[in-house]
Amino acid sequence: MNTFFKGKFSKSKPTPIHADDTPYPHIFRPLDLGFTTLKNRMVMGSMHTGLEDRFYNYGKLARYFEERAKGGVALIITGGISPNREGWLTPFGGTLNRTADIIHHARVVRAVHKYDTKILLQILHSGRYGYHPFVVAPSPIKSPISPFKPRQMSTKNIKATINDYVHTAKLAKKAGYDGVEIMGSEGYLINQFLSARTNQRTDDYGGSLDNRARFALDIVKAIRRAVGSDFIISFRLSMLELVENGAVMTEVITLATWLELAGVTLINTGIGWHEARIPTIVTGVPRASFVRFSQAVKEVINVPIIGANRINMPDTAEAILADGQVDLVQMARPFLADSAWVQKAQMGNAHLINTCIGCNQACLDHTFTGQRATCLVNPLACFESEYNINPAKKIKKIAVIGGGVAGMTAAVTASERGHKVTIFERNSTLGGQFNFAKVIAGKEEFFETIRYYRNMIEKCGISVHLNHEISDEFLKNSDFDDIVIATGVTPRKVQFDGTDLPQVMTYAELLSGQKVAGKAVAILGAGGIGFDVAEFLAHGGVIASDVHDRAYRPTAQSPDEFFAQWGINSKPNYDSKGGLVKSAPTPNHRQIYLLQRSHGKLGKGLNKTTGWVHKAIIKQAGVIQISGATYDKITDEGLWITVNKQAQLLRVDSVVLCVGQEPVNHLMPKLGDAPKAHYHIIGGAKNAECLDAKRAIREGFLLGLQL
Repeated sequence: MNTFFKGKFSKSKPTPIHADDTPYPHIFRPLDLGFTTLKNRMVMGSMHTGLEDRFYNYGKLARYFEERAKGGVALIITGGISPNREGWLTPFGGTLNRTADIIHHARVVRAVHKYDTKILLQILHSGRYGYHPFVVAPSPIKSPISPFKPRQMSTKNIKATINDYVHTAKLAKKAGYDGVEIMGSEGYLINQFLSARTNQRTDDYGGSLDNRARFALDIVKAIRRAVGSDFIISFRLSMLELVENGAVMTEVITLATWLELAGVTLINTGIGWHEARIPTIVTGVPRASFVRFSQAVKEVINVPIIGANRINMPDTAEAILADGQVDLVQMARPFLADSAWVQKAQMGNAHLINTCIGCNQACLDHTFTGQRATCLVNPLACFESEYNINPAKKIKKIAVIGGGVAGMTAAVTASERGHKVTIFERNSTLGGQFNFAKVIAGKEEFFETIRYYRNMIEKCGISVHLNHEISDEFLKNSDFDDIVIATGVTPRKVQFDGTDLPQVMTYAELLSGQKVAGKAVAILGAGGIGFDVAEFLAHGGVIASDVHDRAYRPTAQSPDEFFAQWGINSKPNYDSKGGLVKSAPTPNHRQIYLLQRSHGKLGKGLNKTTGWVHKAIIKQAGVIQISGATYDKITDEGLWITVNKQAQLLRVDSVVLCVGQEPVNHLMPKLGDAPKAHYHIIGGAKNAECLDAKRAIREGFLLGLQL
């Protein structure tokens, strides 16, 4: 038995330290806006949770925002609220256009203002992105992400819409908001007017940049006249559109100068349109890649600039601010992952931040399927009213068998409630399946989740025993009150001729470094793990011997390498339309085949907002995709398959099995047994189908609350 660590945890509140004494002095420098001051430089950016759309959820929304304000953020921007029915994102979306709406919004504002945090209402008109039959746009050009063709707005409609923006802003002020943010980026209505791509009008609102900008500027000027000088107006401007016939930087800078003259207080950063086929926020995007474009705008205007996109840890934010690239740093998903992000940074506890890994699985994927947003690594997010981590009425002695994310979540949650917890892990390190995910190119952020849990386990005083194989006899003779079976999964092995040959390996053997693939590889199974393995092999596919060492971290892609791969102009003052250039992906020196038994396109089950990225990457790498394959046999010549009744030989020197998982649950009592302890089973051990970290962490969290 190898004991990992034992620690002691004091639950007394830490003594606050002065901002100048923090490791991140630039983050905690106040910003004077003239009529008001932001207490630090961190902004919680707009993110739709689903709670905004129904008045009866505003109590939950208030609690959600209150936790982030309590956690120390200086400025919060709400999810998008439509100024009228035509601007809905989805039918009956959130609005603030009636006096009666003030009651609900004021509840949100009061909750945030308890902690000297400012809050802005984001006014968002979806334009042609709306998912309902009332959509309008500057020109009747259908969006590729909505089935509804928009009606072209008349001049009368445009002026009425401007009035609706003003009306919403005035109501926001009455509700107590400190300001509004006008959503002018990401391809929504205002951006559609600004861009020649979607604005083909020939009247005063189309043609030249002056005319295309008229709608946006008229909105800003009208709102400023209506609300006065002591009200924040933030404008979210596209710094880089990443679509064909998009803006160039000289146009972006011109718009920024006009917006400054029109009366904005802040200019926020938007990157990419929603229809752009270039990733901008997924985990594979290098941290802070796009800040250079915000800096180019900052250098020519006087109002503060907010930098954004893939900033998730204090050292990154501090470096951006210390270099003077921007004036404020915006994060959205990282505040889902950890509501106390700012407070932890200020207290010098960045190692205890539950880091956003950019997976999108419980936030954006939920939003686009009509579910309430939450967070894969923090199931409490957006459920603060339903779940409370309260002290346990009776302190128990709990054993957690398995140190994957399900087991660690259960252990930490139970320990935070006062239980005495011990983790037993049969391997030499904690992390479970995350230890495989973290070595995939572009998934380096998964190291952060393992780091977070290790540090929380130490902070909570949880005993961890590594290299410890638990037996039924041990559990029967133990004095634990509750036993949590979180033993995870093992790769499923298919049985046909040749699967016992040395060139055949499971994904676990490959990603752990136990085996190394050759130059020609067949991957059997095209689910999420199959795609991960294809990306791993395309980007080198060799594991360093110290991959599971706590200090090891593979080198992530640099921003310039990422830009080259995806065809993004890396120059801050880019002159190519939309910032697009010819892509130059990194060469793949392997021949890779990705196969599935079922017919149809590969990757159907991948996540909605990230699946297209993985498909694009393996296409860039030249991976050959084969569906409807029958696996016949493996010989020294390669893999024999049958497709469309035709036998084929794939001359490969390695075969990787990604054909699913089996639960490891042999420690659960058998039917008829009467164990002394209460047994619980969670994660992959409970259900190995469609292996899902979101479900595993949520089950661990909920069990920790129940124990």
